[in-house]
Amino acid sequence: MLKDKPFAAVTQKMLDAWIETNPTDPVEPHRVYAGVIDLLSIKMRLTVFRIEGDDPLAWQMTPVRHSGFTSSLFNVNKIFEDQRIGDFKDQDYMASAVIPRLRQVIENQQPSMELVKTKLFGINLGYDRILIPQRTLGRPRWVISSSNARFLLDAPKTPGRFDIDDEAVVQLLLEGCTAKEIAAQLGLSHRTVEHRLDRLKVRFGARNLVHLVVMLLGGHVNRENGASIT
Repeated sequence: MLKDKPFAAVTQKMLDAWIETNPTDPVEPHRVYAGVIDLLSIKMRLTVFRIEGDDPLAWQMTPVRHSGFTSSLFNVNKIFEDQRIGDFKDQDYMASAVIPRLRQVIENQQPSMELVKTKLFGINLGYDRILIPQRTLGRPRWVISSSNARFLLDAPKTPGRFDIDDEAVVQLLLEGCTAKEIAAQLGLSHRTVEHRLDRLKVRFGARNLVHLVVMLLGGHVNRENGASIT
């Protein structure tokens, strides 16, 4: 079994393949992503957007590789199934986090990579994302989107604000993971996770880990404080 590759390595491999394509002889998207399919970790997903016409709601989004990143909040892979953008259940998410960036890479005909922090059905969502448009002398007819999940967190249960790594730790903690399991899923050392949990306990005044979980679930964090943990 191949060892999971970091997202930076996966994106670089796709960019190398993209650069080798010739805009005078446009290729299909599999020529760009074929070399990374077996390198995608359970936290990564890969989708192709087919760009037909000017209305983004008519553009088709087709998953090539689903994510294995699971959550008790909702079924991510079911939500991001093969469909038109206009059929997606959360149009606010599409309008704020997806369509503007698709328009940008189509217009510029250059890849874009960023850390996305947004909401999906009211749930805080964070992920790294790269968008790669078809190289062509005309208008790109497809855009590859590949993402690496950072966190999926139910905002109402966690009124305090966290930095991006603590968001992921809190989510997995609330789903019943041990520190070792959290470390394995996030690719961190056990000591790093323990250190973050200790900081969270201090931040919330929790006596122990069980007390911390109870406070997070019960929403006893001072809403007026709202200080980020740094």
